[in-house]
Amino acid sequence: MELIIQEIIQKIISCFEIELEKLIMERRDISEFILATKNVLDEVGTIIVANALEKADEIIRNSKTRKQAWTIKETAVKKAYGTIFGEVRYERTYYQNKRTGEYSYLSDEAVGILPHDKLDASLKAKLIEEAVYMSYGKSGQKACETISLTSQTVMNSIRELGSIENEAVEIKQDKRTARVLYIEADEDHVALQDGGYVEPKLVYVHEGKKRVGKKRWELINVRYFSGVYTNSDELWLEVADYIDKAYDMDSIEKIYLSGDGAPWIKNGPGWIKGSIYVLDRYHLSKYVTQATAHMGYTTPIMWDYINAGDRNSVKELFKAIISTTDQETKRTAVEEARRYILGNWEGIMRQYDTDYIGCSAEGHVSHILSSRLSSRPLGWSKTGVDQMSRLRVFVANGGNVYDIFMRKKKSEINKARQIKVDHEIIRNRKYISSHETIGNITILNIGKRTRVSQLLKSIRDA
Repeated sequence: MELIIQEIIQKIISCFEIELEKLIMERRDISEFILATKNVLDEVGTIIVANALEKADEIIRNSKTRKQAWTIKETAVKKAYGTIFGEVRYERTYYQNKRTGEYSYLSDEAVGILPHDKLDASLKAKLIEEAVYMSYGKSGQKACETISLTSQTVMNSIRELGSIENEAVEIKQDKRTARVLYIEADEDHVALQDGGYVEPKLVYVHEGKKRVGKKRWELINVRYFSGVYTNSDELWLEVADYIDKAYDMDSIEKIYLSGDGAPWIKNGPGWIKGSIYVLDRYHLSKYVTQATAHMGYTTPIMWDYINAGDRNSVKELFKAIISTTDQETKRTAVEEARRYILGNWEGIMRQYDTDYIGCSAEGHVSHILSSRLSSRPLGWSKTGVDQMSRLRVFVANGGNVYDIFMRKKKSEINKARQIKVDHEIIRNRKYISSHETIGNITILNIGKRTRVSQLLKSIRDA
């Protein structure tokens, strides 16, 4: 242990002296000093972790219960293990069970390192957290600069994590009260590697919005749901279950469910008790423009009729537009707009309720899903789209990827063989370590005299 402490101190002092001289004498920016310090501290981290793993191996190797049940087959077996500090290289012992004949690296197993693990859970979590916002390749570069991590490695980590359930972020507070709830829904269109496409759905629940700054609004107590669903009923059941768990249902007077009129969205009120469907303004405007753009003077007339709730006049205006439209493709577009607007008439009229605040689903799909999945020419697998869309909302809901990994790892550790460790071994090691004080560190007592070494000696002798 004393040698390890000396090595660590030597590295830190050496880095400090070299980089301080560059900082002062070469007039470097402090950022360069900080980055150099980070690099050496990461290196120190790999030394400490390697030492801890080897000491754990030593303690298990000397355990009486280990000696009774397991025989040593090979010592000093090397392993490289990726961590957030960098690559840790250490040695451990390989054992065979005297009764069953099976083999195991007992110390690895005891600390949660499985036989084929190459990366620590904290590094995998960091890889995934970065991949939520950037490509797999870039996330590998950013997560750890000292290890070469490929796109495939990042994808493997995501596959290992599995599909995160929308309810993975727990509801920590007591049931809330709200007079009005707002549910908004839309979907993204993501290109697949095989040339097709898939539509991850996005639903979110909130209590309204509040102003943040002069121009920005923020949703109140928003909760997101997403994924690739073959049956949207599963998604609506998740939303309904969340509302039931998070809210005092007796306090809710009205639930607005907004969307673009897609069948799966209009199916929502059948699952969300007390909800009423509202067509979002964005898609209404889109179809009004589609119907009237070639006859611009009819656009304000159409809006006047809609705003007045005059369905009959809207129907008559559509007849007039269609009858005076000669181009067949344009006439087909106007007929499509007519079906859409008249078919969603009740949903349109609910936009004018005094407590309805509008729908921002298009913007949320862009921010939560499209910015990662479809805004760039990427080719995804269906599984990848499902996992990434769920990851995006998991993070947006305040979830921690590392926590999910550790839940899985703890279940593996609990399955690990229990080797009783002799407390006397640990007590002896604590006693030895406690005497390895700064005063015993060789580097402070020999070698060249520098300002740094003199400063450390002054601290020791104070």
